[in-house]
Amino acid sequence: QVQLVESGGGLVQPGGSLRLSCAASGSILRINAMGWYRQAPGKQRELVANIITGGAPNYADFVRGRFTISRDNAKNTVYLQMNSLKPEDTAVYYCNVNSVVLPTYRHQELWGQGTLVTVSS
Repeated sequence: QVQLVESGGGLVQPGGSLRLSCAASGSILRINAMGWYRQAPGKQRELVANIITGGAPNYADFVRGRFTISRDNAKNTVYLQMNSLKPEDTAVYYCNVNSVVLPTYRHQELWGQGTLVTVSS
């Protein structure tokens, strides 16, 4: 079994920063991609940023230049550094991991439990 544990959400003022982290653990043979999505009240879940293993980071237009995604492959952890936060960034942020798991060698997509980010003065 593979588990994801997210942390780092909270309340921040406009213009502030937060760092989210998501650690994957369990019977992982290989991680193919790690990323972050978000869902604001009344809206659909949308991609924020992701990194396919061996590839370059991919960002949604609305966060490019403000957010940075990174991975620590040794720890199976993905981070999202969020700077210059705006009220419209308020949402529940979800970690997403695509991996190949043991002992089945099957591809598996997992979602984290979500962490609330609130940007407000």
